Amino acid sequence: MTIDIGGSVESGYEPVLHEFTRNFDERGEIGAAVCVYRDGKAVVDLWGGVADPRTNAPWREETVVLVFSSTKGVTAVCANLLIERGRLDPDATVASLWPEFAVNGKEAITVGDVLAHRAGLPYIEGEFTLEQALDWDTMVTALARQAPVWAPGEKHGYHMRTYGWLVGELVRRADPRHRTLGTFFREEIAAPLGLDFWIGLPESEEPRVARLIPPENDLSELLKALGDELLLARVFSNPGGHFSYDDMWNTRQLHACELPSSNGIGDARALARLYASCIGEVDGVRTLQPETLDAAMHVRSKGVDAVIMIESCFGLGFMLGTSFGTANPPTAVGHAGAGGSLAFADPDRSLAFAYVMNDLRFDPTGDPRSHELVQALYRCV
Repeated sequence: MTIDIGGSVESGYEPVLHEFTRNFDERGEIGAAVCVYRDGKAVVDLWGGVADPRTNAPWREETVVLVFSSTKGVTAVCANLLIERGRLDPDATVASLWPEFAVNGKEAITVGDVLAHRAGLPYIEGEFTLEQALDWDTMVTALARQAPVWAPGEKHGYHMRTYGWLVGELVRRADPRHRTLGTFFREEIAAPLGLDFWIGLPESEEPRVARLIPPENDLSELLKALGDELLLARVFSNPGGHFSYDDMWNTRQLHACELPSSNGIGDARALARLYASCIGEVDGVRTLQPETLDAAMHVRSKGVDAVIMIESCFGLGFMLGTSFGTANPPTAVGHAGAGGSLAFADPDRSLAFAYVMNDLRFDPTGDPRSHELVQALYRCV
């Protein structure tokens, strides 16, 4: 079947189009988009394939998709903007903003610990219904009450879901207007840049959302079989055992709530444009100043991750370097998402890259779809 590819590519960036086409022809891509900004301008903006395999609806220019943990990078931009404004201090304790947090050995946890996955709170203890797990106050209250799994600051481990509630609550308390993270992002960042990206999707945008195709293998069932003594098994579907990579994520309920760790919905253009605005001006708008980004890129956690058990590297909320994409340059700052999405900036080359898709894959050797796109981009520059 011939796949229609829409969009544009500036002269010199044709290798990216070639690999995007190969993703469909040779790598089984279903629906996807890729965007690259260079020096504040879009030089690649492509989309293609099928947005909903049930109806064969095509992936259009206006199609958006849920990007899982690529959302964490967007959340990190919000936190670092408040750091830049002097409303958040990475070295201050969480309890200085959130007094209820200062119990059960969490008194010394800093804002920086939370952003760098060092807080020792990778899961939420207790039984919860899905409705409770999606209720903001229920989750942040539970996190404030519990004890850390490891001594805070002692090591780092991926806070798969809890990152969003922890950072989101810090943003809410630091913001003079006490906005939720999704509202703060829309008003302070997305609106000035004209981004099609939401954390908490309005119902009016629902018809634009591509349908996710769950992976063939249910990773949560595999991890359950390995037992709770494996930290990743406790984290993966937490809280309440509700969070597998299945059709749950195609529901209005999961799109409408705010999960700043996991349920951002947008397009590749929005993510690339956002990261481009963190390293330079985009149509006169710059989101983070150079010194803010430099501080955010300072390595705060590096080495074998206590949760995912592979090498990871974090600054203030961002993944760094090749830790989240082997084709990334060492200067990459951004975040990857479960199933294959990837977005980052390369300040040294004034580049911003984003790839999103609806076919979720978990390849332990790395996803060739984004890998080949990034490699193609760097052959161009």
